[in-house]
Amino acid sequence: MKSLYPEIPAYHSFFLETGSKHSVYVEQSGNPNGFPVIFLHGGPCSGTKPDHRRFFNPDYYQIILFDQRGCGQSVPFGELEANTTQDLIDDMERIRERLNIEQWLVFGGSWGAALALLYAQQHTHRVSALVIRAVFLARLQDMDWFIKNGVRLIYPEQWQRLISCIPEVARANPLQGLCDVLWGDDEIAVRRAAREWMAWGGQVALGNAYQDSAHDSHVTDKMVQQVRMELHYAKNHYFIKDNRILEQSYKLSTVSTIIIHGRQDLVCPIEAGLALHQAMPHAGYVVLPNAGHIAQGDDMINALVDATDNYVKIN
Repeated sequence: MKSLYPEIPAYHSFFLETGSKHSVYVEQSGNPNGFPVIFLHGGPCSGTKPDHRRFFNPDYYQIILFDQRGCGQSVPFGELEANTTQDLIDDMERIRERLNIEQWLVFGGSWGAALALLYAQQHTHRVSALVIRAVFLARLQDMDWFIKNGVRLIYPEQWQRLISCIPEVARANPLQGLCDVLWGDDEIAVRRAAREWMAWGGQVALGNAYQDSAHDSHVTDKMVQQVRMELHYAKNHYFIKDNRILEQSYKLSTVSTIIIHGRQDLVCPIEAGLALHQAMPHAGYVVLPNAGHIAQGDDMINALVDATDNYVKIN
């Protein structure tokens, strides 16, 4: 059973100028002369963490992490203007060119998995391989599962707390109802909705491991901005045509790919992993019976580290 590599510091970091008001935080760690890998975080509202460096052997990989626009250490935090999926793809190309990288391995989970696939479909010749975890296909049915007619049946108590933040007349369309509240003028309602959205996401992602501490904490401006960014992408259908990822997957037939999905994942049900594998039959497909959504737990960590280890062994 493999574990994460030891903690390492970044040896270089910088802010990438994007030709807009956004400056994107980028860092490098591991071996400066190693094989390049770029890590794509989820959300879209979170950011990178030092532990994200640890999925990769630092002797063999040049490890590149970046915080997507408005996330993490990128500035301005929470900014939604000029913040679309295509903007993020363009930022990845700017990073690659800035670092003079010909090809890299692209590693992403959840929203990061969707972004990895979309980037690879546009810039296939720049991608040596894909490691995809917790497949998110950004389809209408995926959001319907998460916020309307799916997982609410499994956590009805937490769902009731979330839906109660929306005026009753708007509950038929919970996503739009939440957006109306979060962009509204009632500050108390805004913070309550932000708290319940974060609690809902935590419950669905963590399952039995979720501890409901959010209701005892103050809702900060940063938390509100994070929630608004996540819903900014969701309400705009992630700025892509429905089912685009699957429809364009034929472009990746020459890209070495491994798909890793936990059967207990309730954020991104395993149907998405199977659908992607069927669209990319050449890809390796690893189903972890006891793993959920997040990149934690012995089985998930073992699978992810094994995937990155095997790639450098082969190459």
